Amino acid sequence: MAKHVAVLMGGWSAEREVSLNSGKGCAEALEGEGFRVTRIDVDRGLSERLRELKPDVCFNALHGKGGEDGTVQGVLEMLEIPYTHSGVLASALAMDKAKAKIAFAEAGIPVAEHRIVPRLEAAKAHVMPPPYVIKPVAEGSSVGVFIVREDHAHPPQELTSAEWSFAEEVMAERYIAGRELTCAVMGDKPLGVIEILPAEGLAFYDYQAKYAPGGSRHVLPAEISPNIYSLVQKLSLKAHQALGCRGISRADFRFDDRPGGTGELICLEVNTQPGMTVTSLVPELASHSGLTFGDLVRWIVEDASCNR
Repeated sequence: MAKHVAVLMGGWSAEREVSLNSGKGCAEALEGEGFRVTRIDVDRGLSERLRELKPDVCFNALHGKGGEDGTVQGVLEMLEIPYTHSGVLASALAMDKAKAKIAFAEAGIPVAEHRIVPRLEAAKAHVMPPPYVIKPVAEGSSVGVFIVREDHAHPPQELTSAEWSFAEEVMAERYIAGRELTCAVMGDKPLGVIEILPAEGLAFYDYQAKYAPGGSRHVLPAEISPNIYSLVQKLSLKAHQALGCRGISRADFRFDDRPGGTGELICLEVNTQPGMTVTSLVPELASHSGLTFGDLVRWIVEDASCNR
């Protein structure tokens, strides 16, 4: 009998729509691979739903809070249902950018200097010399991210908005100029390296660049020197292992190779639940390695377990 896979998608985070797209694509691909699939738009009643369904595996296609921070992983451990991607601790660590950077630095992975400050303090005056980046400490998909450039007289006033929906503390991080690079790790094997070029008019690889068709151009393999290419792969694997990630992860970097630039390669973060939409990076990297989307989702399901 075909293995029954429950695809968890949606949820209640700021990345709900992306997750629904990821989940839809993964569910269709899994059906194409012969699995019996149930799609679950996750809400607070998830554990009751799973007790009724009794799936063999949960394919975690959630992004952001609730699905990427160790919460749903804890529920699945309690229910003893094998699940995909990283476990409780690695998920929680990776989601908290400040704590992840401590683990990276300990492993010898270069990171940018940062400060954690209350958002209203960050809105009053520059908390570090521009250019710097303001970002929520525990969100993904570049939501709530601002680049504060040298010519900005004051920090982004959006931080004072009554509609601010993120945590009250934000990370101010030194801005690294140069190229945006990313590399996925599958099991314990780094895949290729992509350079991401945001579409004209977009300041950086933001939410629109990530998910809107034409929002960005991906150069694969990235046109960088072979030694930097292999260093990105090596650091991606090191970051994956430093956090204790499982299954698939994706590490994001900045590389300043501008004339007169610093030459530094900096790890920004690791995504334990990388996007699986048609514009997403991991399916593209897998394809470059000779894997179809079906091959990829099948591998992810076969890698599932508890105690991750």
